[in-house]
Amino acid sequence: MFFVDFIGFFFYQFLQIYKYAVIIYVVINMLMSFNIINNHNRLVSMLHDFLYRLIEPILNLIRRFVPTFGSIDISPIILIILLEATQYVIVKYGLF
Repeated sequence: MFFVDFIGFFFYQFLQIYKYAVIIYVVINMLMSFNIINNHNRLVSMLHDFLYRLIEPILNLIRRFVPTFGSIDISPIILIILLEATQYVIVKYGLF
């Protein structure tokens, strides 16, 4: 029983960290597109590349099913909603 609780807690925390990574990725993309931060900075470039490799495959999967709204990309919002729903299921059904 403790092992199942540990796995549920670990998965819940992983989803929480992933949700924060999505938010940071979106903010960095916005700041880079408005030229507020310099994308030639090595630290910013490494952080953006890491988050891109971590988050973009799932966002591309969501973009296949979501219609486009012009230049507005709502796939990060849908990803965050899905992460929140998964966390709710973990808490609701006693895996945490």
